[in-house]
Amino acid sequence: MAFRFKIVPFVAMLVLVVAGIALGRWQDGRAAEKEALAGLLQAGGDTAPLTVGAALVPLHEAQFRRVTVTGSFVANWPVYLDNRPNNGRAGFYVLMPFRIAGTAMHVLVARGWLPRDPADRQRIPAYPTPSGTVTIEGVARPTAGHVMQLGDAPALTPGAIVQNADVAQVSAASGLALQPFVLEQTSSDGSEGGLVRDWPAPDLGVDKHRGYAFQWYALAAMAFLFFIFSGLRRGTSETTK
Repeated sequence: MAFRFKIVPFVAMLVLVVAGIALGRWQDGRAAEKEALAGLLQAGGDTAPLTVGAALVPLHEAQFRRVTVTGSFVANWPVYLDNRPNNGRAGFYVLMPFRIAGTAMHVLVARGWLPRDPADRQRIPAYPTPSGTVTIEGVARPTAGHVMQLGDAPALTPGAIVQNADVAQVSAASGLALQPFVLEQTSSDGSEGGLVRDWPAPDLGVDKHRGYAFQWYALAAMAFLFFIFSGLRRGTSETTK
């Protein structure tokens, strides 16, 4: 069986094969990173809670761990994250600084979820906030999550409804010293009548990256096979003339 070699198809095949393998390996690497992150999440849930005080705790030491902290909520500085659905219902995440007892240090707490008023999206449902010293527990997250920004972001002020807000932005706008993580509250503080703390598990997307890797490897294999088959067909057709 004859094979007809042509330089242009060969170069095209080579480019597709190299690109497919490189991108497939990149997706495999991303999947491995997400699997390592899943391990950190599991390990953080299994360890004893980290008690946070005045000292700044580096993010890498706190993230995904259970954290306990004693202090009081800064009730006049809530921030509401819009476009956070829960069980198919539109709503907000409530972020609120929490002053650590006996210090000037704070932690930004994701207190829970509130439903949005379908008639007036700017109206925030009433919810209780403890006025005294309480001890709360939660899971330290790098952020409170990120959604697509729709339009220009409004100024970050007390009671603002925004798409996204991170720790650094809240600290700069409020003038409060904050630990470098968001505490996703899981414990009771007496506000459960208004706030839902059914936090969704992080979607790490490991299977998605594996699927993308398979598609890139398949593209590389198809490009190589197409080059071989087309070369054989050209060679066969020339020998039969």
